Amino acid sequence: MENNGPGSLLSSVAAVDPDLHENQYLVYFIIEKEIANTSMSMLFSINPENGDLYALKTFDYEREKEFLFHIEARDSGVPPLSSNVTVHIIIVDQNDNTPVIVSPWSAHGSVVEEVIPRSIDKGHLVSKVIAIDGDSVHNSRITYQFLQLTDATLFSLDQYNGEIRTMRMFSYRDARHQRMVVLAKDNGDPALSATVTIKLSTVEQSVKVYSDTMEVPLEYDIFSDLNLYLVISLGAVSFLLLMTILVTIVLKCQKPKPTKAAPPVCRNSIISQRNSTIADSTLISSDAYWYSLFLAETRKGKVVVRQPVPKAGYIISSIPRSTGLTETSESAASTLQVRLKNTLKCILMFLLDFHAKKLYHEL
Repeated sequence: MENNGPGSLLSSVAAVDPDLHENQYLVYFIIEKEIANTSMSMLFSINPENGDLYALKTFDYEREKEFLFHIEARDSGVPPLSSNVTVHIIIVDQNDNTPVIVSPWSAHGSVVEEVIPRSIDKGHLVSKVIAIDGDSVHNSRITYQFLQLTDATLFSLDQYNGEIRTMRMFSYRDARHQRMVVLAKDNGDPALSATVTIKLSTVEQSVKVYSDTMEVPLEYDIFSDLNLYLVISLGAVSFLLLMTILVTIVLKCQKPKPTKAAPPVCRNSIISQRNSTIADSTLISSDAYWYSLFLAETRKGKVVVRQPVPKAGYIISSIPRSTGLTETSESAASTLQVRLKNTLKCILMFLLDFHAKKLYHEL
C-alpha cells in the first residue's frame, strides 16, 4: 500500500543450500540497479542473514506505481555459488486525496454568488459544479448530489457531470434568492468529499443582455467621407483665393498709363447732314431733332449734356479720344475686378454653406 512508513517490512526471501558447514552459509543482497537516477539500495534494504526486505521511504502511488529488481543468495564456499530471484514491487493506491472543487470558483471560500434572469425557460443551465481528485481512476470518480436546496421542485442536478438546470419556469411565488449546497464525493473506500454553496439571485434582466447593451468605444477613421469633403473644400477655397490674387495682379499690370488730357471743350459743334460719317472720336446724333452736345466739367467727372436746338440738321460734338479711352479702360478694369470679387465671394459662401450643412448632417 502507498503511504507506508519508512522501514516497514515488505517481504522475505529464503534460500536453501545442501552443502555442509561453511559451504551452506548464505548471504542475501540486492543487485544494484538504477531507476530514474535512483539506486535500488536507496529505496529498499534486505537483511543479509535472513532475507527480510524493507522499504526505506514512503511511496506515493501518483508518482511511483511499481519497481522491478533482483535479489541474489550466495553461499560461502570456494568458489562461491549463487542464485537470484526477480522481485516485482507493486504500489497499491489508497483514497488519500480529497476532491477539489474548481468550478464555480470563488475567492471567498466555498460560497459562490450568481445572478440569473427570472424569465429563463425550463432546462436552462444555471451552473455547473466541477471537482477533480488526485487519486487513481477508480478512486477519483466523482459524483454530485444536493445536500440542501431551497426549492426541490425548481432545480435538478446531474450526478455525473454536475450540471444544475431548471425544472420549470420561475413564478411570482418563488423566492428571489435561492440557496443550494452541492456535495462532490469520490469513489474511494472510505469516500472523501467536498461541498460548495451556491447563492442564486434572480433579476428581471439578464446580466448578459445588459453587457450586450454597454457602450462600445467608437473607432475613428481619419479617412472618412466627412474628412475627405473638408479637405476638398479647403483645397478649393485656397485655389480660388490664389486665382483671385493672380487675376488682380494681372489687371494691375495691364492698366494703361494715363495720358495728358486735352483741354476741356466747352462747345464744339459742327453742322452735318443725316447719315454723316466722321472719326471714332466723335459722337453722332441720329435723333429726329437737333441737339447740342455740351461737355461740362464736374467734380465727379465729365458729363455729356444733350439739349434740343432748332431743326437745321445734325449737331456733332467732338470728344477728345485720349480722355474718353482712359476713363473707359479704368472703368472697365474696375468693373471687372468688382464682378470677379463678387463672383468669388458667392462661390466661397456657397461652398462654406454646403459643407456646413454636410457636417451638420454627419454629426
